[in-house]
Amino acid sequence: MESVQAIKQRFGIIGDDPKLNRAIEKAIQVSPTDISVLVTGESGVGKESIPKIVHSLSHRKHGKYIAVNCGAIPEGTIDSELFGHEKGAFTGATQTRSGYFEVADGGTIFLDEVGELPLPTQVRLLRVLENGEFIKVGSSKVQKTNVRIVAATNINMFESIKKEKFREDLYYRLSTVEIHLPPLRERKGDIHLLFRKFASDFALKYKMPTIRLEDDAVLLMQKYHWGGNIRQLRNIAEQISVLEQDRSINGKELKEYLPDMGSNLPAVISDKKKDSDFSNEREILYKVLFDMKNDLNDLKKLTLKLMQEGNSKEVRDENEGLIQKIYGNGDEDTEDFNVEDLDSDNLEVLQIPQQSSRSEYESPEPENLSEKDKYHFAEEIEEEETLSLQDKELELIKKSLERHNGKRKAAAEELGISERTLYRKIKQYNL
Repeated sequence: MESVQAIKQRFGIIGDDPKLNRAIEKAIQVSPTDISVLVTGESGVGKESIPKIVHSLSHRKHGKYIAVNCGAIPEGTIDSELFGHEKGAFTGATQTRSGYFEVADGGTIFLDEVGELPLPTQVRLLRVLENGEFIKVGSSKVQKTNVRIVAATNINMFESIKKEKFREDLYYRLSTVEIHLPPLRERKGDIHLLFRKFASDFALKYKMPTIRLEDDAVLLMQKYHWGGNIRQLRNIAEQISVLEQDRSINGKELKEYLPDMGSNLPAVISDKKKDSDFSNEREILYKVLFDMKNDLNDLKKLTLKLMQEGNSKEVRDENEGLIQKIYGNGDEDTEDFNVEDLDSDNLEVLQIPQQSSRSEYESPEPENLSEKDKYHFAEEIEEEETLSLQDKELELIKKSLERHNGKRKAAAEELGISERTLYRKIKQYNL
């Protein structure tokens, strides 16, 4: 069995962090077996090195090694890419095609960004892991394959499982052994080593002297967050190598290449908090809708009584509590929300008979009427419904004012609204 140091030299891995060494040790130990491996870690930490180590040290090292970026393949074609398809299986399938699992038979498949797989593909992959069977798209023939699967992801798999974006049974099949690579900010002692390696490579590539960091620049690098990890460090080393004339870089010059220096730890709202906020908003919305439903039921009850017994003062006095609940206090005067504005709007509802499907609050046909009277009653309802709500309101206000000889207070009392609201309606309709 090769040593950790030998593997680092063989695969060009820079660093001596204990967490990094432990990850490489686990890769060496699981390589001779056929168990599935899941590599976890943030984007840019070098997860693609682990499956190469596992494959090269296994008995499959002479077989094919295929790396598949699951997040880069469109959802509509990923099944065809992984498992192949038959001729005519879909538009554009002009010939039979072998998928990666068929081509890599006897070798290793590296599924990068496995957390991005759509759920139907996850079901197919689970079958391959369980018994090595798969079916091409457009075929009914079961085929067998013998592949070693190494997967990698940079997402929180437990959160993804909780949100039902990833199958729990597939996760446990993939993560028989989990190898975690630490982020660069947890490998402070390796940051300068990596930069020197990249600076040397770019000096050779661009045929120019090697960039060197002064002490304050090294300290600045070690304090930086490195959200993009090794990939970000490599890009910055390349930028400095190409752009800087002076090959010795101090902290002030380096700072210009490090974004977001004002906040090394940018604020991030967790998915859990966002879900919690959304849940609270949803509960508030449900409560508002429920209260509206109760108010509507109360309004139907009051409407039914007014239709059966007439819009009399006795009915209003008897149902004073219900009226106050629905319309609020007519004498209340607030700038933010005037409940009296609801009086006139809801007045039309009180005056219009319900003609929709029957319910416990629907107005029944008046009793003790002759057939002729019933005919006229239905005719009047039909005529009233043809009027607009605005015309109906105007007609009611006119009739009430006429009956009370223009006395607004008496008319407002009869209409069930405040005098101030009636005055506003009089101005609105130029009465």
